[in-house]
Amino acid sequence: MTATSVPAADAAAARARLLELIKELAVVRGKVILSSGAEADYYIDLRRITLHHEASKLVGQVMLSLTDNAGIDFECAGGLTMGADPVGTAVMHAAADAGRTVDAFVVRKAQKSYGMGRQVEGPSVEGRKVLILEDTSTTGGSALTAVEGVRKAGGNVVAVAVIVDRDTGAKEKIEAETGVPYLFAYGKDELGLS
Repeated sequence: MTATSVPAADAAAARARLLELIKELAVVRGKVILSSGAEADYYIDLRRITLHHEASKLVGQVMLSLTDNAGIDFECAGGLTMGADPVGTAVMHAAADAGRTVDAFVVRKAQKSYGMGRQVEGPSVEGRKVLILEDTSTTGGSALTAVEGVRKAGGNVVAVAVIVDRDTGAKEKIEAETGVPYLFAYGKDELGLS
């Protein structure tokens, strides 16, 4: 089977429908404390999307299209457990649907002290082109931890991609500290949060 991209019309429809679902299911208004410790007037609960029966498939299609449009070539996709786990799986399945081979992986917050002592779980990333994924990012901390873990495991990180960027400096921080592009499918303005 020949490797292909998600057709443009399908990608546009997937992107539009996923945006509707994010607005409907994932945007929660009200004071919350984020994982970064920062306070916000809204929360974007993307697990309501990445684990949703319809939205999960769309996440894979949108993220694959996003990276294709940016010219990012990768063999493995994943990130820090737990936010990135369903995103990596969705990308893996979308790639398979397009006739492509992409492995998914998960990165633990710290290397295990037992068993095989790994921080990166799943198929090996050593010597392979790796896309770091996250559902959303505020400070970039989760993605930076994932980049560090993958690099220690011998992976070649080619980009970081998130579903929603909160426009709080994660892009600038990640690009400065990792030297790789930071991509996002949606900005907070598209969600009516600017």
